[in-house]
Amino acid sequence: MASDESVPPGAVQLSLLQGFPAKARPPGPPLAAHLPVARVLVETPLPHLDRPFDYSVPAELDGAAQAGVRVKVSFNGQDLSGFIIERTEESDAGHTLVPLQKVVSPVVVLTPAVRDLVSAVAARYAGTVSDVLRVAVPPRMARLEKDFLSLPAAEPAAPDPLADAGALTGPDVPAGTEADWTGYRNGPAFVRHLRDGGSPRAVFNPLQGFGPAAWPHLMATAVAAVRASGRGAVVVVPDYRDLDQLEKALLAVLPADDIARLTSDDGPTPRYRNFLRLLAGSARVAIGTRSAAFAPVRDLGLVACWDDGDDLHIEQRAPYAHARDVLLLRADQEGTACLMAGHSRSTELQRLVEAGWAMPVEADRAFARRTVPRVLNTADSFEQERDPLALVARLPGAAWRAAKDGLERGPVLVQVARAGYAPSLVCETCREPARCQACQGPLAVAGATGSSAVPQCRWCSTPAPDWQCAHCAGHKLRKGATGVLRTAEELGRAFPGKTVITSAGGNIKAGVGSTKALVVATVGAEPVAEGGYAAALLLDGDSLLRRENLRAGEDTVRRWFNAAALVRPASDGGLVVITATESVAVGALLRWDPAGYARRELELRMELQLPPAVRIASVTGPRAAVVHFCGTVEKELAAAGVTLRTAGPAPLVLTGPAAAGGAGGAGGAAGAGEDARTLLFFAYGQAATVTRVLRATKAAAAAKRTTEPVQVRLDGVDVL
Repeated sequence: MASDESVPPGAVQLSLLQGFPAKARPPGPPLAAHLPVARVLVETPLPHLDRPFDYSVPAELDGAAQAGVRVKVSFNGQDLSGFIIERTEESDAGHTLVPLQKVVSPVVVLTPAVRDLVSAVAARYAGTVSDVLRVAVPPRMARLEKDFLSLPAAEPAAPDPLADAGALTGPDVPAGTEADWTGYRNGPAFVRHLRDGGSPRAVFNPLQGFGPAAWPHLMATAVAAVRASGRGAVVVVPDYRDLDQLEKALLAVLPADDIARLTSDDGPTPRYRNFLRLLAGSARVAIGTRSAAFAPVRDLGLVACWDDGDDLHIEQRAPYAHARDVLLLRADQEGTACLMAGHSRSTELQRLVEAGWAMPVEADRAFARRTVPRVLNTADSFEQERDPLALVARLPGAAWRAAKDGLERGPVLVQVARAGYAPSLVCETCREPARCQACQGPLAVAGATGSSAVPQCRWCSTPAPDWQCAHCAGHKLRKGATGVLRTAEELGRAFPGKTVITSAGGNIKAGVGSTKALVVATVGAEPVAEGGYAAALLLDGDSLLRRENLRAGEDTVRRWFNAAALVRPASDGGLVVITATESVAVGALLRWDPAGYARRELELRMELQLPPAVRIASVTGPRAAVVHFCGTVEKELAAAGVTLRTAGPAPLVLTGPAAAGGAGGAGGAAGAGEDARTLLFFAYGQAATVTRVLRATKAAAAAKRTTEPVQVRLDGVDVL
């Protein structure tokens, strides 16, 4: 279609995108007399359409079409959903606007604060606003909205600070909630500042994961302090087990009506009901998993995150935002207090401490010695003299004695690295890993079936009864690693008559009571014992540390501290036995010094210019598309005076079921071998420019369709 002089340049193309030719659009309904233009963010995954579009507001929709409501619009011949961003008097589109089709619901589900946060997250991760909105605003439940709209509009009464403080403390506790934090440097001052209406920022390392001094209670007192100042709070945890513990602690200090859970595990209806309660202001404390970071809490005063090093905090859909970073952006935008807590400390949080953005809240050494268990390493010189086979034994003598003595006093935790029975097999002759002949996946034995067990592939499930080693032509297999089921079986034979409980995979337990039992759990699946464990055995430490990942050491130390925090203090006989030989990571646990380990790791990363000392972007897809995309980005950044440090393109080696399926990775190539990845390293001071160019280049590539698409991911913890 050709345009004439009466049509502004570009109007034909924009008109076609919105569904009508520029000169053939039928007359629309009468428009709203005031602010007749609505700027709508259309829900579409296409990067080049990641911007608001102007629509006219019919008079009949004037009252309902408010900023933040869901709407239906006509876009490129399709009916799409969207959100009104704002209402304006005029449009700069240069052509007659298409009217809104309908207002899906008059409920304002996208508040201005959340809208700004969504935009900031999309900019930081070089993603689209539509993708972030999919996480921030839960799916609509029409029946719940009807009940919500039928309620009388009334502002909730502000809480009485004196009443809240009295409810929290009791007769024998000093006024306020800081009494529970007295063993931590800067802790009481942090809580007082919250109660007085301030916005402090802290990185907190509590010592215990059970009992009245556990982390849920300490975080609950911080939330209660900010509620006593009349403000709201958002707390994000990794999974439902942590969420249940936190909710129980909060119910002890706050009314149940003041707390709203936001997690997909509860189902869409309870989640949306609690979302509406937060919108209405009837609940002022939002707790949940990663999507709860966007909760529309009124008068927000505190954002908090527990165990930010857990991978569950990373959104599994583009743009793969980390809940920690979402909360940090929100704290900065809304001027709220911030509490990042965990038994260990990530290098990202250590960078914030060293930059002065947050203050450390750490236990005094005397308080720590009274609170934490004793830690014993079976690989030190003293234990090796007593037990020469300690380095090669699956269960060294010191670990066996600790388990035996601990079972006389309570439950004993045994942490192992892998689920299953024999999760990996090797050739008995040459010790090479046994691989599937169909997909090259690892072979494993699913259960204890004796010598008749048939190994099968963990990726494609193909049985391998006639396996032959590709290196030495051997036919005999042996176990290369021992899983949780095999460990439980061996411990059951070593301690006859004792109860053995497993927690792994799809059978993760939240708690085990105080039963005198052996609790065998995979890393991250350790249940909480009532009154704490009498002892803990941390096995397979060396295999965790040897993973091919930049964060292997940091993640292993985090898992060790999380398990050790579940053990009783040394004064009550609590003992942790670790079997790893790596001195630096083990030393951090022996000294109970998570901050020292994080400081050392960050210094090494700064020396090598690796994350989080710098930011990183990974570009993944077909090699030709990756080369073209990165070349365009480097050219644009060079014009802006920014020079990148790059690594790649390198062949993308897929692991896991994706490799077995032969899928072509992020770019959708025909085979995994055709895909490649390039890493871009840049300083924090250049981040705004780099992410802006990455977004623009991705949008231009999507609009032109000259190359295959690539995946752009910022600060992915699994790319190194």
